[in-house]
Amino acid sequence: MNLLKKIFKFYIDGFKNIDKLGIKLWIIIAIKLFIMFVILKIFFFPDFLNSKFDSDKEKGDYVIESLTKN
Repeated sequence: MNLLKKIFKFYIDGFKNIDKLGIKLWIIIAIKLFIMFVILKIFFFPDFLNSKFDSDKEKGDYVIESLTKN
């Protein structure tokens, strides 16, 4: 547990002493992550299995068939 506290404290101190350029870079990283994980998922990766199948068994059978078909 002491090691986790040291690691946590290390990152907190680093973020407290960050300069303006570092803040801008972290904002850019956060925006890019938001776009990648939220916006792209909504528009380009629809929930295919829930729209085609009603039960978990049907979904599982479809996935197994898709993976083993070749």
